Amino acid sequence: MGLQCGIVGLPNVGKSTLFNALSNAKAEAANFPFCTIEPNVGVITVPDERLKILNELVHPEKVIPTAMEFVDIAGLVKGASKGEGLGNQFLANIREVDAIIHVVRCFDNDNIIHVEGVVNPISDKEVIDTELQLKDLDSVEKRCARVEKLAKSGDQMARKEYDILNTFKIHLQSGQNVRSMERDDEAMTFINSLNLLTDKPIIYVANVEEEHVIHGNDWSKQLVEFVDKENAEVILVCASLEAQIAEFEEEKDKNLFLEEYGLTESGLNRLIKTSYRILRLITYFTAGVQEVRAWTIQEGWKAPQAAGVIHTDFEKGFIKAEVIKLTDYERYQTEQGCKEAGKLAIEGKGYIVKDGDIMHFRFNV
Repeated sequence: MGLQCGIVGLPNVGKSTLFNALSNAKAEAANFPFCTIEPNVGVITVPDERLKILNELVHPEKVIPTAMEFVDIAGLVKGASKGEGLGNQFLANIREVDAIIHVVRCFDNDNIIHVEGVVNPISDKEVIDTELQLKDLDSVEKRCARVEKLAKSGDQMARKEYDILNTFKIHLQSGQNVRSMERDDEAMTFINSLNLLTDKPIIYVANVEEEHVIHGNDWSKQLVEFVDKENAEVILVCASLEAQIAEFEEEKDKNLFLEEYGLTESGLNRLIKTSYRILRLITYFTAGVQEVRAWTIQEGWKAPQAAGVIHTDFEKGFIKAEVIKLTDYERYQTEQGCKEAGKLAIEGKGYIVKDGDIMHFRFNV
């Protein structure tokens, strides 16, 4: 589906180290600000244990997981909204992504300089928030100015839009992110086109030392408490540790390494899964002897839309979908076994696809 998560934060908080662990893009990591100028893009496989189950049942020639794109965006600094530190370019990069991964430094290391001279995750978060809020405020104010004349002339729709925009303006002026604001569908019809930065779904990554990767530290706990009102998630990650984990080629070696640190899965796996979830994405599968494949769709999509992800002709000529639940496939071992047990459902255009559905589409063009 081409969805992207943008990795942001102040310089030297571990963004590029995290990105390198996520992908094979190998962004340069260095101990000075603005090491990353152009955003690096990595295509990341979404971990899904269900593919292993289907592989063992179907024995296909190949297994193809679904994937997401992660973008390593250069570090922001104070004044970015006014163009400081190539800020306009960086903010434009953020506007293009679907979700934000905000890396916050929650570790102390004399060998890695902090752009503000002292480790303070709350202050660091507020620096980024302020720059994004100021850019959003600029967007809202410009839209208000365009609508105001129509509103004063008596145009009721323009008046309604102007009033709604002003509520967003006041919210931003108070130093709050748009995602923390309650709004109805009507408000969203006016605000969606602005693609506001602080309205994007967000995950905060607390980058901690190895010894704090399970329970966190005082800094990460402060961050968790501080973002509570935003209804955002905080994930504990040690970027340097994740970089080591990513070097293992064999799954068994990786698992042994994780066990040494008391971990059941890598922080990156949790980050990828959480990114998938906050974007309200789900996965369905196609399963045959040639390939078992995972497909990404939006939660709530109906069968024809889901079919269109494979090919537009599938959606245009959609007739029906054959659907098997994974638990039934596990129980009856084969598609034929599911069919004989009455566990293969025939669904029409109105069927809403569920996460984990195994589907086969019938179509005619």
